[in-house]
Amino acid sequence: MAHTFIIVLVIATSISGLLWCIMVAQRIVSKNKEQIMQKPVNNVITISQKLQSWTKSIASIFPVLFLVFMVRAFGYEPFQIPSGSMMPTLLAGDFILVQKYAYGLKNPITQHTLIQTGHPHRGDVVVFKYPKDTSQDYIKRVIGLPGDLVSYDLLSKKLSIQPDFMNVKNCKRLLKVTYFPFNMDDQKFINSNKDELNHNVNHKYIQEVEPEGDHPVTRIEMFDSVKHLILLLNGEQKDFELRGYNGIVHQKISWLVPENMYFMMGDNRDNSSDSRYWGFVPEKNLVGKAAAIWMSFDKKEGKFPTGLRLERIGIIH
Repeated sequence: MAHTFIIVLVIATSISGLLWCIMVAQRIVSKNKEQIMQKPVNNVITISQKLQSWTKSIASIFPVLFLVFMVRAFGYEPFQIPSGSMMPTLLAGDFILVQKYAYGLKNPITQHTLIQTGHPHRGDVVVFKYPKDTSQDYIKRVIGLPGDLVSYDLLSKKLSIQPDFMNVKNCKRLLKVTYFPFNMDDQKFINSNKDELNHNVNHKYIQEVEPEGDHPVTRIEMFDSVKHLILLLNGEQKDFELRGYNGIVHQKISWLVPENMYFMMGDNRDNSSDSRYWGFVPEKNLVGKAAAIWMSFDKKEGKFPTGLRLERIGIIH
């Protein structure tokens, strides 16, 4: 949908711009001469005069279309959050602004980088083209940079990151990842039912949690000076049974991030389809950095909005 919009915008801007140039050229040629558009004879407007009037109207909107195109293609682009994979940072019904220039100025059609302006940092919330279907836009948090060894413990639900792992001097260096203690008395999260929490992920390694006693809890995670909330189902699973394929037990899984690739995870750690399941995100797929929530509607996924959440408007952390 977003890709179709930019194509339509490019076509509309190009047509109106061409007509605008023609109108300017006509004015220059007709300067100090009789106006090109003659007065109607006996109050009869000819087809030629109608066409000239339509052409002038279309050409007049070119400056506005050009401004919209420049802002939309290289500045900021609005996105709607459709699912709960980034809870509690982003909720379904949030409308966000994405900085298109954060990671390079790109051709709005081909996504080819024209001018490099920067690279993602760990902790950035990023919109990108889904590697398995580039017509879809995904939004996740950057966890691993190129060269990082990212490990995730399925029981404690904690990350460990070893930057520049292939460098012999740095391969044993661990990035400090801090987890603040659970505070069960201060869970600032909107309660959701089990279907809403589990609809969008196929659990490959962990058994489905039994409905009895399920409850989402939030926890603060911090690395590279980026502090953010993550959502966990039932917190740590110390006595949780793990099952892998063919009966093989997997408690800790690791990924080595290739060059020009990024490892993404949703903040809703137990219910996010992300790099743990479908792999890495190429740098060329990056759309931009999620900067702020500009509007938020109180709604469930697939339902109509029931109100506004003005308190959610602000910078995304």
